[in-house]
Amino acid sequence: MSTDTHTESSTAAPEADMAAIAALTQKVVAAWAYNDAESFANVFVEDGTMILPGMYLKGRDAIHTYLVESFAGQYKGTQVTGRPLDLRLLSADSGILITQGGVLPAGHSEVPDEQSIRASWVVVRRDGEWRLAAYQNSHAQLKLPAPGGAASVR
Repeated sequence: MSTDTHTESSTAAPEADMAAIAALTQKVVAAWAYNDAESFANVFVEDGTMILPGMYLKGRDAIHTYLVESFAGQYKGTQVTGRPLDLRLLSADSGILITQGGVLPAGHSEVPDEQSIRASWVVVRRDGEWRLAAYQNSHAQLKLPAPGGAASVR
């Protein structure tokens, strides 16, 4: 007698969830391409957090405000790219996605090493939809400096 209770319907849900979580990266890429701060911020839950080097933003409104200013300033004319490196469900309604990518300066087709990042996306399902609860990125090519030292590229 088999004790395997794994059925096709039980595998379909996690596969669909994994695809929906991975699709969050494309929502971010598309929102950035159109400088659409509202669509970008709406990928987050209402009280979501975004941590970037030197910055901590809490709440969808703060993320939106930051992006409106950034799309008009330092990120004007840029694109963003990212690809999943790792993705796993932590529960039926939460997961973690690790990506690598970065901001593409105007006219570039690849992210310069000094702009390359790895990011952690903590995702949750709210009202049947996957959203970002927390996002944090750090340089992919810089090594953590020794205490009192400066960061260096690998």
